[in-house]
Amino acid sequence: MTTNDKILCSILNDVSSKLLFSFFLHDDLTCDIHTHHQTLLISFDVQNSIKVDKAQRHDIPRHQVQQVICSLCNTEQEVRQVCINCGVCMGKYFCETCKLFDDDTSKKQYHCNGCGICRIGGRENFFHCYKCRCCYSVLLKNSHPCVEGAMHHDCPVCFEYLFESTDDVTVMPCGHTIHQNCLKEMREHLQYACPLCSKSVCDMSKVWEKFDVEIAAIPMPEPYQNKMVWILCNDCGKTSKVQFHVLAQKCLNCKSYNTRQTRG
Repeated sequence: MTTNDKILCSILNDVSSKLLFSFFLHDDLTCDIHTHHQTLLISFDVQNSIKVDKAQRHDIPRHQVQQVICSLCNTEQEVRQVCINCGVCMGKYFCETCKLFDDDTSKKQYHCNGCGICRIGGRENFFHCYKCRCCYSVLLKNSHPCVEGAMHHDCPVCFEYLFESTDDVTVMPCGHTIHQNCLKEMREHLQYACPLCSKSVCDMSKVWEKFDVEIAAIPMPEPYQNKMVWILCNDCGKTSKVQFHVLAQKCLNCKSYNTRQTRG
């Protein structure tokens, strides 16, 4: 327990049997938010139980916050931006819905009614897709494939929950979402297929042309020259019966080599 924890708890014991938190102290989503004029009183029962996962004990249900205590004049009051007693501003950015305070407005915070949470980056740079149920960059407004609840799952690479992530998220051609940095790392390791559905994450036509050249230059040994196999294309979903090659098999429909053998 930190010194701040002890101070907060001693204040709480004089006021209520509820749990008192520094609102941003342990919340991973907003741990970089700093204000200096408020302490938040959370009106919910303490859940410091062995039945509760340790990683979940410090998550704050923001919408249940009802009271704040001004750290300058110690006045307990309903959640608000300006103290009713001493008039100090508790945060240059204040969201009444999310009960969020922040003095660093350079992050361009805004509240999205569709998402139900506050986001950073500037409202003018994002739009809310009501089918995907999340916010995307305006650059994707007319080009992203809609997938219901697209960001309401973990990143397939780092497993961070994408909907609440503060890192940039992008949409792959298949419609699945992923952190931009994670996608970049995949490409650096020559991984070009979606970790969820195996569809290509970028235009691979130039690569397939190189496969054509390589396969033409490497004839199969005589016992395999007439061997035929069934393949399933990960990109278009079609099945084909093609000649076997040790390097790869080409889809007859979309000409992709992103295929898998289903029958010998």
